[in-house]
Parts: sequence; C-alpha cells; structure tokens
Amino acid sequence: MTKILHRTIGTNMPRAVAGSGIYITDSEGRSYIDGSGGAAVSCLGHNHPEVVEAMKAQMGRISYAHTSFFTTDVAEQLAEQLVEIAPKGLDYVYLVSGGSEAVEAALKMARQYYVEIGQSQRRHIIARRQSYHGNTIGALATGGNAWRRAQFRPILPETHHVSPCYAYREMQLGETPEDYANRLAAELEAKVIELGTDEVMAFVAEPVVGATLGAVGPVADYFKLIRHICDKYGILLILDEVMCGMGRTGTIFALEQEGIMPDLVTIAKGLGGGFQPIGAVMLSKKIYRAFAEGSGVFQHGHTYIGHPIAAAAASKVVEILRRSELMEHTVKMGERLQAGLDEALGQSPCVGDIRGRGLFRGIEIVADKDTKMPFEPSRKIHSKIKREAMQRGLMCYPMGGTVDGVNGDHVLLAPPYIIQPEQIDLIVERLAAAINAAVAN
Repeated sequence: MTKILHRTIGTNMPRAVAGSGIYITDSEGRSYIDGSGGAAVSCLGHNHPEVVEAMKAQMGRISYAHTSFFTTDVAEQLAEQLVEIAPKGLDYVYLVSGGSEAVEAALKMARQYYVEIGQSQRRHIIARRQSYHGNTIGALATGGNAWRRAQFRPILPETHHVSPCYAYREMQLGETPEDYANRLAAELEAKVIELGTDEVMAFVAEPVVGATLGAVGPVADYFKLIRHICDKYGILLILDEVMCGMGRTGTIFALEQEGIMPDLVTIAKGLGGGFQPIGAVMLSKKIYRAFAEGSGVFQHGHTYIGHPIAAAAASKVVEILRRSELMEHTVKMGERLQAGLDEALGQSPCVGDIRGRGLFRGIEIVADKDTKMPFEPSRKIHSKIKREAMQRGLMCYPMGGTVDGVNGDHVLLAPPYIIQPEQIDLIVERLAAAINAAVAN
C-alpha cells in the first residue's frame, strides 16, 4: 500500500522507472509517448544529455546557497540569458521554484510597486473566467476556473473576472474577430470603471490559455487593446506564460506573437524542462526602479529560490532553446500535428474545434457538432480519454469543465520540441483511437 497521498486516491497508477527522448517507461516495461510533456513541462524530452551534464557539473561546485546570504554565478548567468532572449523591456528576473510561486510573486510585485510609488489604494486584481494561474491561494483566487475554486472560495482573496477570449464559443454570430476583440476590451474597461479607475492594480492573462480551455489563443488585436486600457488607467499588465511560454507556441515567449510588452511575465514549466523545479518572474525597469529607489527590498522570498542546480538545468535548457533550428522545428512539427488532427478528427461528430499554436494544441470534445453542446459531465469523457490513451501508450492532458468549469471536455497536447514527424503521426493515431473509444462507451 502506498504511503503517498496521490492526487486521486485509490488509483493503481503505473510506476515510471525510465525516460528517454519523448518516451517514459513503466515498471512493467510499457512505453508511453509523452504527448503532453507531463503538463507542458518536458520541452526537451527526458534524460537530455546536455542538461544532465550541466546539473552534474553544478553539483560538483555548489548545490545550495540561500539567497539572503549569496548569489551564484549560475543564477546570474540564467538571469542574463533570459533578459537577452526576452522582448525588449523585460529587464530583470526574480527566480522562484515553479509556476504558482511565480504568479504569487508577480501579484506581490504589483501591489508593492503601487505602495512604493504612493498609490497604495490600488488593490484590485482582474483576470478572466476559465483561466488558470496556479494552485496557491493567491494564484487560485486570480484564476477563473470555477471547479478548482469552488471548495476553497471562502478562503480566497477577493478578485474579479471578465470574459475570456474564447472565439469558438463566445464570438457572436455575424461578429468579426475585430468586433469581438473590441467588445472584450470594452468589458474590461467597464469593470475597471466599476471597481474604481485608481483602485485596480493588475490585469492577469495567459497569452494562450492552457489547462482550462485547451490551447485557446486571442483574436485580432485583442492584447493590443488590453494593453491600451491598462496604460489608460495606469494598470500593470501581467502575462502568465507558465504553460504557453518558453517556446511552446513556436516563439520563446508567446507574447512575441501579440506585438505588446507587459509589465510582468511569469514563466516556469518549460524553463526547467522538468529537470528541476524552477520558475521566474520577468519585470520591467520601472518596477525594478520603484523598489530600488524606494524601500530597497522586495518583501518576499522562498527557501529554494535561485537554487544553483535548478538554475544550471534551466540555463542549459535556455541555451538549447536559443538554437534557431529548434524553434523552426517546433513550428513545423506543430503544423504537422494540426494537419494530422484535422485529417483524423476534423470530420468527427464529437470534435468541435482543433486549435493552438506551435506544439500546443487543443481538441474540444462535443456531443453535438452543430450546436456545440457538450457531453453530460457525468459521462466524464475527459477521464475516459486519458484512460484509453494510456492503454494505447500515449500520455495526453484531458480536462473537464471547459465551457464553464462544470460542462465541457477537451484534450491538450504539448509534446517535447525534439519530436519527429513519425512520432507526431503516432500521437494522432493513438489519440484519435482513444477519443473514439471514450465516446463510444
């Protein structure tokens, strides 16, 4: 009997004993294609020799030094690398140990920024329905996933939510993408005015929504309109790239495709590639200067931030991501994945939408293609798809509650960037069979 409190109690989970490239092997000798990178984490696959050697080398130097006493060469190097590859305007880095920590830190930075510049009345956070920003209390409160929030609602800090940019379901008949983007921007502006134009501190959004909607990107100039509203009312724009960043959508930062500059960006998952737990917040010079010229401290911290071995792993991951051929390959493989999914599932009566960017693709499952009606939640279609896929040697990331936190099902795919064409085809073949089997029973 296990002594671990597993996510789902009483399940007989396979034991992973080895990983190589895009495959994980269990204790029974079964091999699984990691079609979701775990949770969009393993961007370079498993047991990448360059990353493993970088970690070993760092262990031989120093494994841990608390950041209240020391900095390290490897942490400084990682920060410099991130600033070099980031869009201009993201000038500083705060290292953490994961995505939820990164979001918590970004929220605290936003609040402290306004305290430092004499606008301590600013306190409201606005995010979007059906978003996901992490599982700590502050991050969970910021996220708009109804199912994840429900039982913890009484202890969550007050936050506010507007509509997601979810064209498949929420763009109205006859509405153009431009009209839809303008309508959503007007909704955000109305919420800012309702809360008080000098009391909102941040708007938080994923450039491409991951876990809760399944690789949903924005339409038209949505984010340019959002940036304009934030500037108009002096609000900080926080973009959460924990899942969609670090090359996942075909560019190192997903925001590069939107032509805007946020004030804060959170990254994790692909930053460490699963080799070590690590995340980061990237911040603009104006926020850094407010701290530096004000109190001189950022009132926050965790024990393992800036961990040398984690920094060494991430530094090597970033070095590999910067090789031009890798992002080119990611784009090509993403196109192949989309084309394969369209061919295998595009005409399926139970597939409503296939979407995404790069190697970040989502498939929305429906009971009726014409009306977009979802399956009854009691059927747990997403759970069945996961089970059927695992039986066929495929890891994917299905989720329920796509539409409103209760109704709807989707599957997220986020394979390693090193994947090859024939492996893409295997993912498509196994996933199509898994979806068909899940819907049939």
